Amino acid sequence: MKSTRFLTLFLSLATLMGTVKSVAAAEVETPEQREARLKWFKEARFGMFIHWGVYAVPAGVWQGKPIQGIGEWILKSGSIPLKDYRAFAKDFTAAKYDPSAWADLAKQAGMKYVVITSKHHDGFTLYDSKVSDWNAVKASGAKRDLIAPLEKEVRARGLKFGLYYSQAQDWTHPGGAIMGKKAGEPGWDPAQTGDFDKYLKDIALPQTEEILAAFKPDVIWWDTPSNMTTERGKPLHDALAAVPGIISNNRLGGDFKGDTSTPEQHIPPRGYPGEMFEVCMTMNDTWGYKKDDHNWKSVTRILQNLSDISSKGGNFLLNVGPTAEGEIPAESIERLKAVGQWMDSYSEAIYATEASPFARRLNWGRVTRKTVGDKTMLYLHVWDWPADGKLLLPTLKEKPISGKVMKTGASVTAESSAEGVVVTLPGKATDPNISVVALEFQGPLTITQQSSVGPGADGSIELDAFAADLHGGYTGTIRVEGSGKQAMLSDWKLAEWWVEYMVNTPAAKEWKISAEVAASDKVKLNIGVGKTKADVEVPATGGEDQWKVVSLGTLKLPKGESSLQVHPAKAGWKPIRVRKVTLTPVD
Repeated sequence: MKSTRFLTLFLSLATLMGTVKSVAAAEVETPEQREARLKWFKEARFGMFIHWGVYAVPAGVWQGKPIQGIGEWILKSGSIPLKDYRAFAKDFTAAKYDPSAWADLAKQAGMKYVVITSKHHDGFTLYDSKVSDWNAVKASGAKRDLIAPLEKEVRARGLKFGLYYSQAQDWTHPGGAIMGKKAGEPGWDPAQTGDFDKYLKDIALPQTEEILAAFKPDVIWWDTPSNMTTERGKPLHDALAAVPGIISNNRLGGDFKGDTSTPEQHIPPRGYPGEMFEVCMTMNDTWGYKKDDHNWKSVTRILQNLSDISSKGGNFLLNVGPTAEGEIPAESIERLKAVGQWMDSYSEAIYATEASPFARRLNWGRVTRKTVGDKTMLYLHVWDWPADGKLLLPTLKEKPISGKVMKTGASVTAESSAEGVVVTLPGKATDPNISVVALEFQGPLTITQQSSVGPGADGSIELDAFAADLHGGYTGTIRVEGSGKQAMLSDWKLAEWWVEYMVNTPAAKEWKISAEVAASDKVKLNIGVGKTKADVEVPATGGEDQWKVVSLGTLKLPKGESSLQVHPAKAGWKPIRVRKVTLTPVD
């Protein structure tokens, strides 16, 4: 008996060690293998996000009152009892759902992949889960799997298919995490009470295994890792081995960083050099359908976002929020078709491109780059067509061997100058949103532009709106509006948003700081470099269109490159506009 037990124990340990070894081996990836796995994603640049679920039934309204916040959070934002929320499911009919039309729209818009919510924070799955009846087949008026037909249509068009899954935050299954609460803390409904680890074991892990087995997604999009640790995340992470080649994001939790960073609703000012990232963003202010949200971004702004993100080497995941019947809002369709028309002419400047080689943002637009054999292509995304027809490519040494305006094919000329290469454009802008110029160069490029701004001929440092790195958050960020000397930092709505200027000073000394601003109310700012900070008051100028140059005091800056940061005072913040910040050395 002892020998039998020993043999059984030995075989069990051998099996366990073999499993551990196989999992470890699956996680070991050579740089070449990783590059091959991620290749399609890096080249795609543009995808469709779809938030769809029971939250589309109330559409932002509960008991006749609008609920503040994003549509898919209405269960939590409105503290709706679970029995009342579950009752909405009968009206989630998907009666007008046309997965073929959805896939056509993504393709027409120039998108290369689609990611849809298999389960959001309300715990409702769009497929028939074996471990929970709270799903589209058993609990809703749709009475059918809504994922499988979309997967089929998306892939039939040559697009990649991904699934969003809320692994931790779940407001209907007992024990699911609730944002802002520790594991096990009660929510607003007693039915939510339970053990978080039991929830992960009984719901999150088996549902992850279900969607991986049934749909074999190219992307898994985790979200809100509330209360997740490395230990808790490991079984979910290990489950991904079932789909070779799958790409995951950085929201699983614990030490699992995934393949992509996921800035939400804002574009990181410098991107993430050397890393893959994907900006997810809405077309209005909500992800899930909300009938009273009509704050739609313009086609121009959507295209500028795509241009900006591509110029930083990232992907743009743009959201649609269908109705409970399965209709994508007409405003979303209209915008995506317009984006598609632009992509028909200019997709070469987006797909399979690399980040701009220029260290700072250019005041006329953005740049993407592509290497083709022994040639280098630069694509100039001209947001503001210059009145004199001239675009400066600062500190660039090489002249292009050819250049043309895309869509029309009109030739451009280029000459070297002390400041770089000056490209002369013919005629007027060829596109009402963004015109694109393609330049071809022989071999690699030499660009010496620094990320920081140093003194001009008179010794002062002028920091215009294009020199500002804009730091926002989930709710967005400050915007640059206008062109040339009239360009300004605008829409500075929240005190959490701040501005950074990279400056390069020849010596450690005092500098007088002034700014050209427009403000309806006086506000306080905190300006500093490192630990050296100063609170300053900006007086009202008479209105948001009344510009004045105001003194912001003095500040000692170290020698060399440093980060000059401008933060609002937290209390009583009122939006201001800023055109230029000037640093003048104190003699």
